[in-house]
Amino acid sequence: MADYSDIKFSGTSAQTPSFRNIIINGDMSIAQRGTSFTGLGDTDSQYTLDRFKWTEEGATDTAEYTVSQSTDVPTGQGFSKSLKVDCTTADTSIDANNIQFIGTAIEGQNLQYLKYGTSNAKSTTLSFWVRSNKTGTYGVALINNESTEYLYSQTYTINSADTWEKKTLTFVGDTSANFDNDNGNSLLIQWYLVAGTNKSSGSSQTWGSFTQANRAAGQTVNLADSTSNEWYITGVQLEAGTTASDFEFLPHDVNLKRCQRYYSVVCDLRTTGAYPIRDQRAIGVGTTHYPNQVSVCMLFPTEMRTVPSIDQVTGSNYYLYYHETTSDYFDSFNSIGGNGVTQMLMRNTNQISASHGVSGTVTGDSSGNSFVAFEAEL
Repeated sequence: MADYSDIKFSGTSAQTPSFRNIIINGDMSIAQRGTSFTGLGDTDSQYTLDRFKWTEEGATDTAEYTVSQSTDVPTGQGFSKSLKVDCTTADTSIDANNIQFIGTAIEGQNLQYLKYGTSNAKSTTLSFWVRSNKTGTYGVALINNESTEYLYSQTYTINSADTWEKKTLTFVGDTSANFDNDNGNSLLIQWYLVAGTNKSSGSSQTWGSFTQANRAAGQTVNLADSTSNEWYITGVQLEAGTTASDFEFLPHDVNLKRCQRYYSVVCDLRTTGAYPIRDQRAIGVGTTHYPNQVSVCMLFPTEMRTVPSIDQVTGSNYYLYYHETTSDYFDSFNSIGGNGVTQMLMRNTNQISASHGVSGTVTGDSSGNSFVAFEAEL
């Protein structure tokens, strides 16, 4: 990523550089996996809205949550969506080793302009809008996920219940540890919702060795202590510098393509209310390659971060292969070859009647919950 932080603009109107926000999908508008994720808890780790992941670490507890895409947003700020965490099963006694959070991760090659590990390391400013019925002190941290696992933790306070508040936190640049210049998981940003004493009894720290007690140091809130509790966030922005600029809104197609680098939906005929309405049926053109198998080459809409895995819904007769004058149903894709970051060759289960070398079209079955996506998350 280019270094825009020192560019000076002239003219009659103030200007700010494009793509200054390090966070992807900070306005919570993209939700390719679905708009509601229920039963999260018990050491679960699951991506929800694009680029934002629910995680519980440490000892298990009985609390459970629903994470969803909400239309509750700050008034007059331009946002249409937020991420909502709703406690559905309470736990008033959190184990000392338990910690629960919403987080996002950044590739190292997108952070080189911050000049970490040098005397010129740049400070960054994290800003976001947050709302909860549960007032009090919450922890948030940046984690350098390279071999040193450096930690920088701070707190913010929700002052008024059920009121959107904007929070701004500045993190001094780290002169001692850099980010690898690659597509790996280099920087983590985590917002803590529950933190046991072993994760919160220390002190907030600037960049230094990862100390668990300092991770959510000072957190007083236990979002799990009542099923009335909920927490919302939107407008997440991390940028170079010591002040927060207005949130950078990107066109929908640009935002979607940035998310598709990590997760890309090809076929989606799921029918329940938790999923966006897509009605994406076509998968690709296929050719019978082995007896009873069809091969189909998928071209991704954008280059993925790394060779992806297939995320699919499997079931009886979920997919169709149209060939010659007939069609064959099959249940799933069970073999992968020709892998790359721009394309993938998939094969189906052994349920095809056509002879070798017959071409046709591979689709989802409109009467089922067909779903095929590719995942290359950090």
